[in-house]
Amino acid sequence: MAPLSPKILEMLREYYMGYKPKNWLFEGQNENTKYDERSLSNVLKQALTKSRINKPVSLHWLRHSYATHLLESATDLRYIQELLGQSSSKTKKYIRT
Repeated sequence: MAPLSPKILEMLREYYMGYKPKNWLFEGQNENTKYDERSLSNVLKQALTKSRINKPVSLHWLRHSYATHLLESATDLRYIQELLGQSSSKTKKYIRT
């Protein structure tokens, strides 16, 4: 589950209609495989290079930052846990306040 802006939803619908994925919304190069995490990391690295950001950033760091910003914006912790796919209260250790 992920909150989407109307513009992103429109773009995803266009993507879906254009590519017609079968098993995964973002499919990998091989049939019946999802887009690889290493490929996502490479896309992130390319974006960081293009934007001249030199800080060490990872996909996990982005996930953590998103959760932290939600918490700082007074978003309910249970909702954040649900967004992250985590049900344990141990998530409190993951999200720094």
